[in-house]
Amino acid sequence: MKLMYRYIICLFSIILVFSCNNADNKISNSEPFFKISLAQWSFNKMIIIDGKNPLDFPKEAKNLGFEAVELVSQLYSKKIKEIGFDKTIDSLVINLSENNVKCLLIMIDKEGDLAHPEESVRDKAVENHKRWVDAAARLGCHSIRVNTNGTIIEDLWLDAAEDGLRKLSTYAASKNINVIVENHGGFSSQPEKLMQVINTLNMSNCGTLPDFGNWCIKRVKKTKTCEIKYEDYYKGIELMMPAAMALSAKSYNFDKDGNETTIDYVRMLQIVKNSGYNGYIGIEYEGEKLSEKDGVIATRELLLNAANKLK
Repeated sequence: MKLMYRYIICLFSIILVFSCNNADNKISNSEPFFKISLAQWSFNKMIIIDGKNPLDFPKEAKNLGFEAVELVSQLYSKKIKEIGFDKTIDSLVINLSENNVKCLLIMIDKEGDLAHPEESVRDKAVENHKRWVDAAARLGCHSIRVNTNGTIIEDLWLDAAEDGLRKLSTYAASKNINVIVENHGGFSSQPEKLMQVINTLNMSNCGTLPDFGNWCIKRVKKTKTCEIKYEDYYKGIELMMPAAMALSAKSYNFDKDGNETTIDYVRMLQIVKNSGYNGYIGIEYEGEKLSEKDGVIATRELLLNAANKLK
């Protein structure tokens, strides 16, 4: 009888250990609730400083294991001057196709202020953005990301941002393209104000691109240091997620365990998951201590590790 009890206990222990190991393996190997893409700004130094050809970005992304990317318009300024806008976009279409990489969106910079208090200036910005809407459609993107820095006078900004976004989104709708606003300085980095504009517009193709970083509302002109900052960026992400059509995982530096030193990725991803978002999260590395490629790889590992710790 004692021998039988020992046998049963031993068998139960083996089953328990086997079950635990299987459970552990299931957790560590599980797919995250999101997909991962690569934002071209992660390679901005390679392109701007080192002279890397921005048209090679789809191949560079593919070599790192990415199947989807987000382009940045200003990184093509030099190439556009060399070969023209249409040839630049044509080359991107070919390079994306040859490397079997999907283009999700284009981040548009330096094309005018969509939230400028003067309507004529806003309208010029809208016109400047239209060619990028057309380019996004040609590239198979779902969106363009725009900026709404504008004025520091709240009432003027609210009206101007609403007007500029409505005009551009109306045009973009005819091309099946979304217009999405990132927290990227000014009142756009104050989510309560940004969401007031988005909710007032109530347009199905106008939404947000929440970025884990970019919470500076106002900078000192001479030093570029942040003078006014939105402090609770977890709350900021939570406020922006209901209108999110894309997402940027900003990273700067990492500790010895691979965690971002200023952003709690587990907390951020839990907010994203709770919102019901299950699209792409684009890696946007802006650190100094690692090479751009190593920073991208470290950020991807952090995203995957953090995803395994979610509830």
